[in-house]
Amino acid sequence: MNVIIAAGGTAGHINPGLAIAEKIKKENPSANIMFVGRKQGMEYKLVTQSGYKFSHMEVTGFQRSFSPENIKRNFITVKNLLTANKAADKILNEFKPDLVIGTGGYVSGPIVQRAAKRKIKTALHEQNAFAGVTNKILSKKVDKVFVATEKASKYMAFPERCIVCGNPVREEIKKADVKSAKKEIGAEGKLVVLSFGGSLGSAAINKAMQELALHNKDRQDIIHHHVVGRYDDGNFKKFLQENKIDNPEKIVVHEYLYDIAKYMAAADIIICRCGALTIAEISCMGKASILIPSPNVAENHQYYNGKVLSDIDAAILIEEKDLNQKSIIENFEKLYNNPQLIKEMGYKAKQAYNLDCVDIIYNNLAQMLRIIN
Repeated sequence: MNVIIAAGGTAGHINPGLAIAEKIKKENPSANIMFVGRKQGMEYKLVTQSGYKFSHMEVTGFQRSFSPENIKRNFITVKNLLTANKAADKILNEFKPDLVIGTGGYVSGPIVQRAAKRKIKTALHEQNAFAGVTNKILSKKVDKVFVATEKASKYMAFPERCIVCGNPVREEIKKADVKSAKKEIGAEGKLVVLSFGGSLGSAAINKAMQELALHNKDRQDIIHHHVVGRYDDGNFKKFLQENKIDNPEKIVVHEYLYDIAKYMAAADIIICRCGALTIAEISCMGKASILIPSPNVAENHQYYNGKVLSDIDAAILIEEKDLNQKSIIENFEKLYNNPQLIKEMGYKAKQAYNLDCVDIIYNNLAQMLRIIN
């Protein structure tokens, strides 16, 4: 069985694809799985590190703001779109897939669309509460549409045919162990705080974490791991140095964490954005969290992702417009001063996760391909 998974752009699209691939490979060891994405994107490293084949296809999105640089990027995007179908056909001709799955990103569009036109079995997985534009269009053409929430199905071409399953997470997330993770990162006996603002980082979260690090500078029982993102220009570390809080026993700064599962497992409190996959991983691991949705996303979907947990008291939700020194410190103190609340929030978060998610996806795909009855 040959399977193509098209995923790109962010870890939130790529990791669900990897989770689905893991399940297919577990149930069908002889399955030949290949990912399609951009070599310049995050997907190349994540996929190849996981041991899967990778085929490059250059598809990019339009820049909406007006600038000379964005005009140049949009010309490149038009060029990529004009050649995308040809590139997709070449991949399909060479790999001859029995199944093509799109888990998000611009690259999903051409490869899934061309596969559907050839009557190859196709499926989509939509991670967010608000469906993306590409998946809305593709939902008219594919055989199966999997959605994380009931709300997302309303944006698809045939809502009644959508399969609500949640978001699949990798086995390393499911199997992560708190005690061993804390030992591995040298944090035994300490309250572990993990914060991040997405793969590229967030200036707003970086600023808030500077304030929090300064607030906690005299506490010996906390170790804070913060991911500044790839676009940080060194300001975070400079702030720590200037305020004499650049102590690796108290705060550790990372540009990016490819083994973030280990740090999430070790964390007692997670402070982050509300990407759909992040919410799923927090839920699966049963972690207390302070969630700060990005306001710069379509349909404000991160806010609604975060509300899934905040509405059941499993997380504290702070909108970016309300994020400041006072709000981050006050909400952190609520958790720091109440270990029982941390445990309760983690328990509630875990109850919100559908552990059968990847099984639901696999069983439906297998039935479609007549692998199982």
